[in-house]
Amino acid sequence: MEVYEKINYIMDEKRISKKTFVDKLLSLEPRLKQTGEVPSVQTIYRYLNEQREIKIELIPYIAETLGIKEQELFEFDIEYSNEYNYTKSKDAREILDLLQYLPNNAIKDLKTRLYQYKDNYNKGFDF
Repeated sequence: MEVYEKINYIMDEKRISKKTFVDKLLSLEPRLKQTGEVPSVQTIYRYLNEQREIKIELIPYIAETLGIKEQELFEFDIEYSNEYNYTKSKDAREILDLLQYLPNNAIKDLKTRLYQYKDNYNKGFDF
């Protein structure tokens, strides 16, 4: 997953339209190092559509606009291969965040159950 894809993914997840994203980003007045100017609306849309490479100096502004940490734009540990899983990504992240509170015996039970689901999936059973 490329950074522009991650940005679009997070926008979809947070239900932020491209127009809203562009407006919020521009309100932060990010300056490009090379020109010292704020990127145009058209340039930002090109970043989002992979028609231009995103400038590194915009990363802090993009993260602030999305309400995330900068590092999250580069974390691609959870990839989704189909539309069903894609729409469930928010739930999956929430579950992963909550796992730290699960007692050890419950973790073992959960792990066993997940392996059972995996085995059934590999055998062709539909859930």
